[in-house]
Amino acid sequence: MDDPLAQFGLAIVLLAVVAASLLAAPGPDGLLGAFLGALMLSIAATDARRYIIPNELTAAAAALGLLRAATIGPDAGWSGPLWAAARALAVALPFLALMAGYRAYRGRDGLGMGDIKLAAVAGAWLGFMTVLAAIEVATLAALAAYIGSGALRRRPLRATAFLPFGLFLAPAIWLGWLAEALLG
Repeated sequence: MDDPLAQFGLAIVLLAVVAASLLAAPGPDGLLGAFLGALMLSIAATDARRYIIPNELTAAAAALGLLRAATIGPDAGWSGPLWAAARALAVALPFLALMAGYRAYRGRDGLGMGDIKLAAVAGAWLGFMTVLAAIEVATLAALAAYIGSGALRRRPLRATAFLPFGLFLAPAIWLGWLAEALLG
């Protein structure tokens, strides 16, 4: 990203994410939440620019989720990472089935593997109800952005348009963590 104004805007958002994380959950959970927020912001920015979700970023977020589950999460202990991994798998598998079904029906990709891995990150970090809420928020935000962008540009909607879903899912994951931290 070469635009200094955009870089400044991302820096301000990052500072807000870190501050909100530490205020919502002072201590180790807030620190891990701040790292999650920084990773999700980086994923969203990368997906918006390049339509790709880097494996390194999703792997780091998943590892932090498992570390959190083992040490400070609601199920901390030896079973915490097992439950987090099970949730990650339970969230990723329907996304994988959706990707395969769409490819079989339409003959082209609708979701990428990065989106599926990002869904697994949601499962590692969030409870099932929060995962469902985050996915719904991300989907509705993506649809609203696509429809709104088409309306502003006076362009018709196309079934073949590219939409960087990670741009919407990544922030929704952090917002889900934030909501759990505030309500927990």
